[in-house]
Amino acid sequence: MARWSYDGSFRVHAQFEVMRFPAYRFDPATGVAEFDYLLDGPEPLEFTETITFPVTGGAPPEHFFKVLELLHVVAGVSYYKVGAAPRIVVPTAFPTEAAAFFTAVYTKGLGEYAYVNKLPYVLSLAVEVPEVAPAASPLPIVEGRPLSAVGGGKDSIVTLEILRAAGFDPVPFSVNPNPVIVNVNAASGLPALAARRKLDPRLFELNKAGALNGHIPVTAINSLIAIATAALHGLGPVVMSNERSASDPNLVWNGHEINHQWSKGVEAEGLLRAAVTAHTGITEPYFSLLRSLSELHIAQLFARYTAYDDVVTSCNKAFKLHDPTVRWCGDCPKCRFVALAMAPSMSRDRLTHIFGRDLFADPAQVPGYLELLGIDAHKPFECVGEVEESLVALTMLGDDPQWSSAPVIVALRAAVPADAWAAASRDEVMTPSGQTFVPPAYAKALATALD
Repeated sequence: MARWSYDGSFRVHAQFEVMRFPAYRFDPATGVAEFDYLLDGPEPLEFTETITFPVTGGAPPEHFFKVLELLHVVAGVSYYKVGAAPRIVVPTAFPTEAAAFFTAVYTKGLGEYAYVNKLPYVLSLAVEVPEVAPAASPLPIVEGRPLSAVGGGKDSIVTLEILRAAGFDPVPFSVNPNPVIVNVNAASGLPALAARRKLDPRLFELNKAGALNGHIPVTAINSLIAIATAALHGLGPVVMSNERSASDPNLVWNGHEINHQWSKGVEAEGLLRAAVTAHTGITEPYFSLLRSLSELHIAQLFARYTAYDDVVTSCNKAFKLHDPTVRWCGDCPKCRFVALAMAPSMSRDRLTHIFGRDLFADPAQVPGYLELLGIDAHKPFECVGEVEESLVALTMLGDDPQWSSAPVIVALRAAVPADAWAAASRDEVMTPSGQTFVPPAYAKALATALD
């Protein structure tokens, strides 16, 4: 177990025994919610997180506070990872569906964190609920405008445009919108809503001092913030843009699948939906419109929408540069994969314009692409598509005269072993499949877009 004390640096000294959730507060006048956390033990650590919701001026409905109760527990993963306590005890009664969701968030959602920090016991935790509550009575289905989560990338743009074309009049939504997201919203021409999430500053101090750190299931947190916002504003369901490949694990460790994108996957979606419905009564809270589609298929749809070429980005490293003029770093797994996915559906000039460079003309990109193709390592811990998708895209580019002679394409085609090509089926990659939770009216809108 982790033994730490904080005196300006983390050192072996005291053990955190249990993660607790003392209280939360909400001020309807300001939209500010405060969530308290406690890593309990001989030298406890206390944290308070602040989330500011867009205010409405009216009294929040009861089910809004029920969503906050779920959010209180799930957002705690940011503080749990400091000490990885062996017990997690939630503050109040929840239905079994919520308890199952909490346990999955703190185990599967922290799978990459456990793997990187060599903490296998985290994968076997069970979040303790003091009492099992009965499921809430179902609320009437809200037929209002959908709240469509926007991250600045191609997927959420495709969802916005499909919803718009079907007459759903979506409301773009984001948490802590950066300049990229603001510009994407502006390009859409749709009035947007936003929430602000502020982590306890002490967390950053502890990280600098050497506390345990790692990837968290942030999509689970942001999804609940979005559901709470929709409840507060009387809107319809929250519509996400998580694709089929998000459910594909990176590797297996100690008998557990480790998936960087677990909270974007279909299992997490189903667990979250069940928890929200059971605890709040919201009948149709949340789904991913693009769940049945591959990244390659979504990129093909994105190619229709040229209005976003100067604002779109999916590069997480560019977000961290704090320079709104830099949208793609051009040297990370996400940049490489998105370029590979987009290339078969657009001209080389257009792709080069979007990225500000021609990645396929740069031989230095080859080692990174070999990882995406599953040749030199496991799939990177990033939000990238399946190996099969990369192979299919590479096949398509090799058959396209504008791409076939590009140095990177030539090198990759030579490096892929013969047996790997046999596993790459264009029909499978470009055919919608798999479990989804998309309601009939929205499924019809997707089908229309695919036709």
